[in-house]
Amino acid sequence: MNRNKREKEYYSIDVGDSTFTVLKRYQNLRPIGSGAQGIVCSAYDHVLERNVAIKKLSRPFQNQTHAKRAYRELVLMKCVNHKNVRLVFLCLCLSVCVYLVMELMDANLCQVIQMELDHERLSYLLYQMLCGIKHLHAAGIIHRDLKPSNIVVKSDCTLKILDFGLARTAATGLLMTPYVVTRYYRAPEVILGMGYQANVDVWSVGCIMAEMVRGSVLFPGTDHIDQWNKVIEQLGTPSQEFMLKLNQSVRTYVENRPRYAGYSFEKLFPDVLFPADSDHNKLKASQARDLLSKMLVIDASKRISVDEALQHPYINVWFDPSEVEAPPPAITDKQLDEREHTVEEWKELIYKEVLDWEERTKNGVIRGQPASLARVMMSMLSPFCLYSRIQALQVLTCCRNLREKLKLGLCKKIESEFNAHFHKK
Repeated sequence: MNRNKREKEYYSIDVGDSTFTVLKRYQNLRPIGSGAQGIVCSAYDHVLERNVAIKKLSRPFQNQTHAKRAYRELVLMKCVNHKNVRLVFLCLCLSVCVYLVMELMDANLCQVIQMELDHERLSYLLYQMLCGIKHLHAAGIIHRDLKPSNIVVKSDCTLKILDFGLARTAATGLLMTPYVVTRYYRAPEVILGMGYQANVDVWSVGCIMAEMVRGSVLFPGTDHIDQWNKVIEQLGTPSQEFMLKLNQSVRTYVENRPRYAGYSFEKLFPDVLFPADSDHNKLKASQARDLLSKMLVIDASKRISVDEALQHPYINVWFDPSEVEAPPPAITDKQLDEREHTVEEWKELIYKEVLDWEERTKNGVIRGQPASLARVMMSMLSPFCLYSRIQALQVLTCCRNLREKLKLGLCKKIESEFNAHFHKK
């Protein structure tokens, strides 16, 4: 089908301050969020017969950088296949716009942070973050922009990572820019221009976990320099061993800063900030604090890895090999980060990606992805599912170990709290 004929299947509608041009199958568009990477609205898909989210990428063809970012996001989203990474149903591409049609979630983590979370919910949300990140890292994909607004949840406590506009493969020999992670969640090696590896994402998870515990941002820097000041004021000036890893000009600046002793993690995260210790599986504030102390390490070479975090006592109560050791994404474009093209060439590549998506999503099923029924059944394995559903009885016999014990005791309480929070007017 040629482009002119394709575009007759679309219609335009104003959503908030933006105009969306989408297929006629998508109706009842409502704005639900926006950010540097684009604008998101909810809609009803009359083909899939379900609510979806539609993300309009921000000015994808404004210049080569934006076009490359849009292409990278399309390629990476097509490769991932994990329950904790957001599923894309369809891509749409017009002459000046690119849209991603995705599963609709209830809220982002910013809203969840305002809730009072018990240890089970806190540790389970962190477990899912780490599972999703491990899946990406297994293919050499570093997310680079983890933050509460880039993590979405459903009221059944299912969590998914989204927004891959800044993700890149770790194998590239190109210099990795420090201007990639939202300031508050920026790791020291990024702030100081040291280059970084996969555990840059672990620092971001630590910052997110700290925010979930405290209810406020841990390192609220006002600019690049103040961000470093906030880190050392809380954690202390790093050792001379770390200083020697810096280039000379950066080292001179860092060494000339006032020296800070920092605070112990017991002072930064006293017991009063945590929920009561769990009666179900003995999750404790001391375990959560220990995990924070291993994630929020200034020297990346001494920081915990994703694999080590998944084995931590505060996290490994949820360990399921099918989630932790899922097959890695298969990235077919081995020169994804090294590619350089004109805007028009990027546009053509993006258009080809969209055609490939359409081929893979015929009849509303994404080839290589779990079918919708399978995804529903998997989500019902969550310890926070809505057990009033009759189907849950069929799944209950398959529950094992700790999950089986927790579901019965927590589901009703959690269902009522999440529903009250997410669906209040």
